[in-house]
Amino acid sequence: MIKYTTQFLTKLEDLIAESDYILRYEKGNFKSGYCLLKEQKIMILNKFFATEGKINALLDILKNIELNTSKFSEKNLKLYEELVQSEVKL
Repeated sequence: MIKYTTQFLTKLEDLIAESDYILRYEKGNFKSGYCLLKEQKIMILNKFFATEGKINALLDILKNIELNTSKFSEKNLKLYEELVQSEVKL
C-alpha cells in the first residue's frame, strides 16, 4: 500500500491540499521532523528530509489528526480511507 516514491508523496500532498490544513516545507530543528500547529492548521515538514522521511512524517501527522473529508475528491477520499484503515490494522 505505502510506496516510498515521489508519486506517493505527491498523492499525500494533494490529499492535504484538499483539507483545511496548509503544508509547508521549511528548514528547522524539528525533533520529529515536523511541526504541527493545530490551531492555525499548518503542517511544517523539514525540507531537507528525503522522500521516505517526508512520507513517514506525513503519515505520522495523518495518524494524529482528523481531516474534514467533505471537500475531498473521490480519489483522495479513497486514499484517505485506505490510510485510516491500514493504521487500524497496525
